[in-house]
Amino acid sequence: MKRAQVATGNGLQSVADAVNRRQYPRPPVEFGLMYSAQDRSGEILMGDGMVTDLSHHGLGIRGNTSVTPGMELTIFLYLPDGKDPLFVMEARVAWTSGRRFRVEILKMNLRERNRLRHFLCSMAYSFECVEMNSTPWATHGMLWIPSPISILPSTLSFLPCS
Repeated sequence: MKRAQVATGNGLQSVADAVNRRQYPRPPVEFGLMYSAQDRSGEILMGDGMVTDLSHHGLGIRGNTSVTPGMELTIFLYLPDGKDPLFVMEARVAWTSGRRFRVEILKMNLRERNRLRHFLCSMAYSFECVEMNSTPWATHGMLWIPSPISILPSTLSFLPCS
């Protein structure tokens, strides 16, 4: 049986290897989004689709417009909280497989980052929300770890979700 492969910034690799490279778990979700980017020829691409999983550091997307690894996107997430879309200023495509792809969040403003943290904490029924001293895009970020918390490194501390 042939293994499915995805295009990454480092060439082709199996879907399982690409998924298993995650540093932070991403709880499964399903809600809408819109994204835009500029391709190599300078043309603006616009797409929409569904978020399939989400963390403070990235998200999985099933979209209607093709993207390529390394492409930088602007994203509007339609969280199911009924508020205005959450704005991600900059995200980079990590890998693609057909219309499915994963992005790493690079830049968000403080208000939007806090709103994302609150949303993720509200989903934390089987996860604990803990603070971590550094992330790719902020001084302080969040990390999901399975509950109950048994042994934590000294750099981590409990952060209430309220």
